[in-house]
Amino acid sequence: MGRYLVTGAAGFIGAKVAELLLAGGHAVVGADNLNDAYDVRLKEWRLAQLEGKPGFEFYRLDIVNQKELRELWESQAANRESSFDAVINLAARAGVRYSVENPWIYVETNTVGTLNLLEFCRQQGVPKFVLASSSSVYGRESRLPYREDQNTDQPVSPYAASKKAAETLCYTYHYLYGLDVTVFRYFTVYGPAGRPDMLPFRLVQWISEGRPVTIYGDGAQSRDFTFVDDIARGTIAGLTPLGYEIINLGGDHPAGLRDVIAQVETLVGRPARLEYHPAHPADVPATWADIGKAGRLLDWRPQTFLAEGLAALVHWYQENRAWAKDVATV
Repeated sequence: MGRYLVTGAAGFIGAKVAELLLAGGHAVVGADNLNDAYDVRLKEWRLAQLEGKPGFEFYRLDIVNQKELRELWESQAANRESSFDAVINLAARAGVRYSVENPWIYVETNTVGTLNLLEFCRQQGVPKFVLASSSSVYGRESRLPYREDQNTDQPVSPYAASKKAAETLCYTYHYLYGLDVTVFRYFTVYGPAGRPDMLPFRLVQWISEGRPVTIYGDGAQSRDFTFVDDIARGTIAGLTPLGYEIINLGGDHPAGLRDVIAQVETLVGRPARLEYHPAHPADVPATWADIGKAGRLLDWRPQTFLAEGLAALVHWYQENRAWAKDVATV
């Protein structure tokens, strides 16, 4: 069985990856700074599902802070458990629009934080590194469906630029030090206990509570929605030795915004009140992942269709509505 450091372990994807690793009998050291980028209650809820499970250990730390990373290593070494089979870096500042307002914090976490962890691997002899990147790196000029070999040199948001920089640093450490690296470009991840700045969570909350549904643009945009369990399975599959690879993980069935709204209306049992606003310049009109490479290298395909995934999200929301209804989604 393996032993893994999972950063962002209280985050949406990180918590699910940790859960599946633990279920497979692996040991997981989780790290997260539990910041207030969005409602901490969501992070605490996810972390509560992991705490107490055999093989799980948690450290509250910030990957931007090199001193805290050293202390983690020293603490592990003191217990004679300093060896990791891989570092899975799922800690990030996410979100396209807010990165336009505050780009510095995105560069700090997504780029400098990644550099710190790459150095951690180099210094401590960790052989494998997995990076969470994003479909946002493809930009407005990329052709659909997005393929990993397309040019990504024109990111249209600081968030995308910070992720592109992290990908590039990963290649540098692979080239210089032989670090085995898998970079995943995730496409619009959703599911139970998801991020409240993402469309699926917002729609479920807004429609459930009879609040206006904010639409940026004309509503014709589409996204390649991917269920969180599928993303976590793919991420774990990427722990296999690959050299250096960038791999898309997406649902491969883009859905239009209007269709998603209609599905949530049916699941919730009430109509949406739509409010239209101008399109945001950092948004792209559509995303769609070419997942052929994930199939070839990892034997991975998504297993959860949008209708099933949305139903799981609605069910979770209804079970946690007492507090989830008050989670800020703006």
